[in-house]
Amino acid sequence: MGLLDSVLGMAQQAMTQNQGGSVSGSPDLIKAAIGLLSGDSSSGGLSGLVQAFSKAGLGEVAQSWVGTGSNLPVSGAQLMSVLGSLGGLGKIAQQLGLTEADAAQQLSQVLPDLVDKATPDGKLPEGGLGSLAELATKFLSSRA
Repeated sequence: MGLLDSVLGMAQQAMTQNQGGSVSGSPDLIKAAIGLLSGDSSSGGLSGLVQAFSKAGLGEVAQSWVGTGSNLPVSGAQLMSVLGSLGGLGKIAQQLGLTEADAAQQLSQVLPDLVDKATPDGKLPEGGLGSLAELATKFLSSRA
């Protein structure tokens, strides 16, 4: 098992424990969502994703995930409109072996919590999320 697989497993376990078991997702789904946040896709990372939500008229949704309050839900259709404009949804769907609509629906279930955990101080980190190790630390430190 590689480092990324270990990090994904720990992040998924931490999310499940923090959410009372309400968050689920395959490691590939979590990996795809983390890729969106860390800039592994054409999204421009977390900041680019938040900007794309704002441009699509959904800025309050993304800001709720970043902020310290409750997370507003996002639908698969809303994610399709945002991620489709970034061009990353097709790649994610292909990685997951799903249609774009199904990939967007599944991402809608995990992305709000991942963004929330990546921004524990309620603001976007300057300079992005950093390395894989830093990203793992953010997810794992939210277990406490």
